[in-house]
Amino acid sequence: MANKDYVRRGNKKPTKKKQAPKRKPWRSSLAAVICVGALGFGLYTLSSDPEPVAEPVVQPPAKVVKPKNTAKELPRPPEEKWDYVESLPNREIEVQAKEQVISAIPYVMQCGAYKTASQAEARKLDIAFQGLKSQIIKKDGSSWYRVVLGPYKLKRNAEKDKHKLQRAKIEPCAIWKENQ
Repeated sequence: MANKDYVRRGNKKPTKKKQAPKRKPWRSSLAAVICVGALGFGLYTLSSDPEPVAEPVVQPPAKVVKPKNTAKELPRPPEEKWDYVESLPNREIEVQAKEQVISAIPYVMQCGAYKTASQAEARKLDIAFQGLKSQIIKKDGSSWYRVVLGPYKLKRNAEKDKHKLQRAKIEPCAIWKENQ
């Protein structure tokens, strides 16, 4: 068997790398010396310039203003139009705490609707592994099997279980009132 180079795929000659042109270091050195010399010359000329003489600023004499009103001649404060300053400290407000209203209709959570009972049983089993109890409901006149959790007295409890199922990647679950 012949040894064939599959990487090159043909009889191409290797290309030679082009060499970078040689730089002449004396050009960059000359440019640096010229820049440093120009900087030194500029600093020397700045330091040898005489300081400008500042002209003194003449301020006009300040006038002394005497106050026209003395302590005896102050105007009277205006009378207040509102009486809230006296009425607020004496006012009493009765506060009645609102009672927490709990709806009589409990909440349910549905975690799937399936065409076959075996699919619904599989979802019910997944939920049971999370420590939650669910049930399968089939309404009359419908061919769907719903997997339902609840009823929950508070929506907060249903949300808590929903988050537990979301962490186990059992989604989507919807919460609504039971009579819907």
